[in-house]
Amino acid sequence: MEDDPRMANLLRRGLQEEGDIVDVTERGEDAIWMADTVEYDAIVLDILLPGMDGFEVCRRLRDAKVWAPVLMLTARDAVEDRVAGLDTGADDYLIKPFSFEELAARLRAVTRRGTPERPTVLQVGDLRLDPATRQVWRGDKEVSLSSTEFALLEALMTRAGQVLSRLQLLERGWDLGFDPRSNVVDVYVRHLRNKIDRPFGVHSIETLRGAGYRLRNDGGRR
Repeated sequence: MEDDPRMANLLRRGLQEEGDIVDVTERGEDAIWMADTVEYDAIVLDILLPGMDGFEVCRRLRDAKVWAPVLMLTARDAVEDRVAGLDTGADDYLIKPFSFEELAARLRAVTRRGTPERPTVLQVGDLRLDPATRQVWRGDKEVSLSSTEFALLEALMTRAGQVLSRLQLLERGWDLGFDPRSNVVDVYVRHLRNKIDRPFGVHSIETLRGAGYRLRNDGGRR
C-alpha cells in the first residue's frame, strides 16, 4: 500500500524481479479488503495514505485477524511514531528514503521468522494467552495488551522458566526496528508487569541482572 504511484511502481517492479507476486493499492480501505481476501506472505504499508492512514489500516487488519507480517514505510523518524506503528501491530518499520536492498532484506526477515509449535492456548499458572484470538487472561479476568506487549508475553510464556536476553526479546517484539542498545525492552516489560502482575498482587516476570528476563513456571506467586 503506497500513495505515491511512482514509488509503488518501483517497489512492484523490484519485488517482481525478486520473484514475488505483488498487488498494489493506494487506498487503505481497499488494502483491508484485499488482505482479508488473499493470504499474503507480507504487507508493505505506507503510513501516509489518503483517507485512512497506515496506523488505522494496520489496526483494522489485526482486528480482522489478518496476521501477515506488516512492514511500515514512512518519512516520519520520531521514536513516538515508530512505537505507535509497532503498537498497532506492525512487525517492522522503515524510514524514507531507503534502499530497495534494505527493504527486500527486511521483508525476508519478517517472512522467515518462525514460531515454535505450541498449544492452542498457552497457560502458565493462572496466566493464559490465546495466540489465535490475541487474548490474555489472569485467572478469569481478561487483560488488554498492545501488540508489542502481547508479543513479549508470548515469547516469555512459550519459554517459561527460561531466561530470555534483551536481544532475544527485542528481535521477537521489534525485529529490525530498534537499536539493540535501546532500553525499549525494559520499558515494555515494566508495562507488562503493570498489567499482568501488579493489579493481581503477583510477581511473574523476574529480572536477572546482566542476563535478561524470565517468566516463572508457576505464573507468579500471590
